[in-house]
Amino acid sequence: MKLTLLAAAMAAISLGACNANKQEATAGLADSIKIVSLSGSISEVLAGAGLEKNIVGTDITSNYPEGLKAKPKVGHNKNINAEGILALQPGLVIGIKKDFSPALEAQFKTAGVKLLLVDQEFSVKGTKELIHTLTDSLHVKTKGDSLIKILDQDLAKVKPAARKPKVLFIYARGTGTMMVGGTGTQVEKAIVLAGGQNAVTEFADYKPLTAEALVKANPDVILLFDSGLKSLGGAEGVSKIQGIKETNAGKNKKIISMDGELLGSFGPRLGVAIQELATKIN
Repeated sequence: MKLTLLAAAMAAISLGACNANKQEATAGLADSIKIVSLSGSISEVLAGAGLEKNIVGTDITSNYPEGLKAKPKVGHNKNINAEGILALQPGLVIGIKKDFSPALEAQFKTAGVKLLLVDQEFSVKGTKELIHTLTDSLHVKTKGDSLIKILDQDLAKVKPAARKPKVLFIYARGTGTMMVGGTGTQVEKAIVLAGGQNAVTEFADYKPLTAEALVKANPDVILLFDSGLKSLGGAEGVSKIQGIKETNAGKNKKIISMDGELLGSFGPRLGVAIQELATKIN
């Protein structure tokens, strides 16, 4: 996790490479500071570190722990609206660096609101760095060490799938929106950690699902988010998608789902997510 102090003098904080700068950037943060968190994984770290009480608003992906569901929502982290966030009068806004344009950063700078922006790598190492970065910056390092210890314990319980099954992930929002996860996606990283392999290796990111590609990939397991599976009418609805019945997954009725925020956040619950995924794909 690289940290960059962008402009402490301009009342903006971002995470950079220098620990000294990091300490300087967050120095003087009051215990009562009001925080807006713009990432589910960040929100989980903050809550795990005892800072849930400081959170006055979140993005729509921040729903764990339960108490975060009641926090005011400011939209999706891919479409950040500064005005909605500033209306909550935060002292600190924390988000993923790639989600912030220079113009957006400038809006917070002009308003005198501090920014703490982090890079996120979707791996075990990246998750630990995210936890350390946030807790170190917010002066709750001991809490961060405890979260890492729990993460390690959870990861140690993972029993990777023995046969390295080919898993195909479908992102669905009804039959009108079905995308297949290619290489480099968060879900692919989770599949590999669980002992599986991505059934699609011919393209990166996401592409629309086609029957031809589905049959060619011939997955052993078809994975969806819980919400996606529901939008398609459950496993029975998925089995009716053209091409599914020709795959090993369709023939063996190996259609599974998981909570999307748990599977894709790469936060403190990563070990829990990988345990569940490994069990389901095995």
